[in-house]
Amino acid sequence: WPALAERLVVSLSNHRVAVTSNFVGENLVLFGTIEPDVGKTALRPSYDLVVTVTGPRQTLRTRRKERVLGIWVNVDSREFVRVPSYLAVLSNRPVGEIARPDVLRKLQIGLDNFLLPQRIGPDIADTVRDDPFRVAFVQLETQQALYRESGSAVTFLTPTVFRATIPLPANAPNGSYAIDVQLFADGAMAARTDSALEVIKAGFEQYVADTARDYGLLYGLATALMALAIGWFGSVVFRRD
Repeated sequence: WPALAERLVVSLSNHRVAVTSNFVGENLVLFGTIEPDVGKTALRPSYDLVVTVTGPRQTLRTRRKERVLGIWVNVDSREFVRVPSYLAVLSNRPVGEIARPDVLRKLQIGLDNFLLPQRIGPDIADTVRDDPFRVAFVQLETQQALYRESGSAVTFLTPTVFRATIPLPANAPNGSYAIDVQLFADGAMAARTDSALEVIKAGFEQYVADTARDYGLLYGLATALMALAIGWFGSVVFRRD
């Protein structure tokens, strides 16, 4: 990143989110300040801020259905390779008003500009933003609250102090999340920093997951025995004499 007159100092309200059986989602708060870089004294009168949060990468498939002889069937599909399982673009105003389209594309700012590689035959590449599969994929992820873009999620409390609300839904995937914070002035990036958070399973769910991973054979036997026991108990309770 280039040496500029500003630097960002940010802090996250919670770097680790524990997911339990009654987890209904959580709103994290990112606080930050804009400070002059070492040896600089002047700050500009107004700024824009964009916070991009990306969850663990995964490969997903989108299918297109058509009605054939009165039955809906899958006629085509597209695989999205190592795309974010969670993607939030948060800013103080719509990203289209912050910088030129070529700058936004270069920095991958906004859902329309973020790279979502697809496997097309033997090749893996991103496509134009109005590609039907890309549009359908973003819509599906948005409906599940896993992808979002908000031009009002960042608030400047003073000209140099800001806060951003990062919403994590109840179905937020487990794993590490990267937080990229970019400061803009007059349509150009003025400073950049990053942070991170982690979403983990906790409580009984984590115990079951650890047992299944570390003691697969014993876990399988215990599950089979439990199923047999439940079946036997049910036959006794509902037995007709």
